[in-house]
Amino acid sequence: MPVIQKEPSGCGIAACAALAGLTYDTARSHAAELGIHAGDRTLWSNTAHVRRLLRALDIDTDPNERPFTGWEDLPDRALLAIKWRLINGVPFWHWVVFVREAGESVVLDSKAALKNNVRRDFARMKPKWWIEIGPA
Repeated sequence: MPVIQKEPSGCGIAACAALAGLTYDTARSHAAELGIHAGDRTLWSNTAHVRRLLRALDIDTDPNERPFTGWEDLPDRALLAIKWRLINGVPFWHWVVFVREAGESVVLDSKAALKNNVRRDFARMKPKWWIEIGPA
C-alpha cells in the first residue's frame, strides 16, 4: 500500500513506511528517534538517512545504488530515485517504491497531489537509479 507523505520532503519517510507496512506518522516517529526529520533536505539528496531508517525497521538494503536500465531489470522490491536533478551542484530526487508481486509491477508514490498513488505509468517516470530492498 502506498503511504502519503505529509511534508514536502517526506517522500523518504513515506517510502520507508510503505516498505515496513507502517503509517506515515509511525515511521516519522521512528525517524525522529534517529534524528531524521522531513525538513532536512538531505533526506532527498543522500541515501544515508533512508538506509538508517530502514535498518532500524529491520529492512535490509543492498549497499549499492544501481543505475536504472529498464523496468524488467529491477528486483521485486526496490527504492527508486525519480525526478533526479542537480540544484547548485547537489543531486536531489523523489523517492518511490517499486514492487513486483504475482507478475504485476507497480510504483508506490507518496506524492499527495497524485490522483492515484499506485502508479503504472512507467513511461512517464524516469528513474535515475535504484536500491534493492531485501525480502519481506
